[in-house]
Amino acid sequence: MPLAHFDGALAVVTGAGSGIGRATALALAGHGATVIAADIDLPAAERTAARAKTVGAGGVAYQVDVSDPAAMETFAADVKRDRRAPDIVVNNAGIAVTGSFLDTGPDDWDNIVGVNLWGVVHGCRLFGKQMHDRVHALPNKPDKPNFGGHIVNIASAAAYAPTRSLPAYCTTKAAVLMLSECLRAELASSRIGVTAVCPGFVSTDIVRNGTYVDGDEQARERLRERGHRALRARNYPPEKVAERIVHAIVKNKPVVPVNFEGHLLHAMSRVSPASMRMLAKISIR
Repeated sequence: MPLAHFDGALAVVTGAGSGIGRATALALAGHGATVIAADIDLPAAERTAARAKTVGAGGVAYQVDVSDPAAMETFAADVKRDRRAPDIVVNNAGIAVTGSFLDTGPDDWDNIVGVNLWGVVHGCRLFGKQMHDRVHALPNKPDKPNFGGHIVNIASAAAYAPTRSLPAYCTTKAAVLMLSECLRAELASSRIGVTAVCPGFVSTDIVRNGTYVDGDEQARERLRERGHRALRARNYPPEKVAERIVHAIVKNKPVVPVNFEGHLLHAMSRVSPASMRMLAKISIR
């Protein structure tokens, strides 16, 4: 049962300080939702919350490290205590690790799994439980069944497009996609929708802020700037991803590829897996 509009809704967005998270928070606020803008960078989250007040229903900022289970427990409890169980949760916070598998060390894996996968797991588990409990605590009316809420997990076209250049990133995003599919089946009986959003290349700072494990520091910096310029040249703004997220919530979509390469790679992964394996051998750095 899709959420048809957001007037009066409470939306939690992680990684809301910049990029897709900020654009999504502002889009939801513009459609009438009150936004909980969460980010490890509190000043950035505060700027998003302040902007949300100028475009719509407003918001409030929280500082949280999504990879920290205790911090996420406290965050979820604070949201419920200060507000209530959310109607929408967008698990967006993410980082990139670029480089070959053999050069990616345990600390690099801990960092990216902590944010990209555990962050999504924590958000789904804690806020999903709040949504579930709210639905089953209220009497259900056949003519107007209780709406449980909607969870959006930001995966990536990398979830179904392997590449030798991003093994850690692809692995975590593939896990987010599968988790979303499993949760969608489990939470449907509680009228909680779950969507995995899979953007292709988007003009954000994820590449500039990423970790590079190949070569010396000078080589890594060259890769960083080259990748950042490529994303800027692609010129697909995060606001367009936010539009797709809003539409996905309204229509209760299961998986949403975004932009040309997102759709193309998704189609190729379904009709020609062998082609995807060939493409995976090409370095994108």
